[in-house]
Amino acid sequence: MQKMNITSSPHIANSDNTSGIMLDVIFALLPATICGILFFGFNALLVVAVTVASAVVSEYIWCTAIKKETSLRDLSAIVTGLLLGLNLPPTLPLWMAALGSAIAIIIVKQMFGGLGHNFANPAITARITLMVSFPTAMTTFVEPVTGAVSSATPLAALKETATTVLPTDITRLFFGNYAGCIGETSALLLLAGGIYLVLRKVITPEIPLAFFASAAGLSWILGDDPIRTLLSGGLMIGAIFMATDYVTSPPTRWGKVIFGVGCGLITVVIRHFGNLPEGVSFAILLMNILTPHITRFTTPKPFGTEAKTNEK
Repeated sequence: MQKMNITSSPHIANSDNTSGIMLDVIFALLPATICGILFFGFNALLVVAVTVASAVVSEYIWCTAIKKETSLRDLSAIVTGLLLGLNLPPTLPLWMAALGSAIAIIIVKQMFGGLGHNFANPAITARITLMVSFPTAMTTFVEPVTGAVSSATPLAALKETATTVLPTDITRLFFGNYAGCIGETSALLLLAGGIYLVLRKVITPEIPLAFFASAAGLSWILGDDPIRTLLSGGLMIGAIFMATDYVTSPPTRWGKVIFGVGCGLITVVIRHFGNLPEGVSFAILLMNILTPHITRFTTPKPFGTEAKTNEK
């Protein structure tokens, strides 16, 4: 006779699972990934392939070493490797790319208990580690198609001048035809991926919209060009695919808004006043650290409960 498990209500059937969600994220990232490879060539393909492979191998080795059931089936390692690869320049040495994925999986994810227990986004933390450790390699970019080495990224130009971008510049920024990291260049395809995730109910729009609005607003106040701020660098991929991570962002609606606003403001402050033009990774990491506090302050009090009193 089959044993029946009895649980309390509500009894809601839901087909969502981790692997299904991760597969949706992979599908949403594929257009930007393919675009990056077409723009930057075979080197870009190698970097992305190495980060994904290193993430998968690192997770398998760690789980095997500590005799833990492998978690490769949930596809989270592939998503982490893919996100990291898309946030790297196509010229990055492959051993650095592999090291970044190993750091993301072993140190940031598995050492804190695996998926669902990490305090920060693994791909974001790995990117920052590589940026601090290998600043020259992480800031060497090439022009699309031609492969000519160039440091004149849109963010570098924004740092040097606050002039308004021309319509031709907006077109290049929107479609991604400029020097930068592999997957951050095409705003159009990243937005399309974000819309797909919203329609699939994988993410909600609060964090990306709050991120965009606060970044554009503060840029305008500081005299920078809001359009270039939104379309340049890693803001699009960060706001849509990394700031919305379930584990490291607040679950409440107002918490998501506060989180997104914080990310946008910190990003612009770092870009405008800091030595490095990019600030998305640092902004998301800082807000990841504040997530437990934001969640606590924005979680509604259950109806019918009473405040605790000190009894003598």
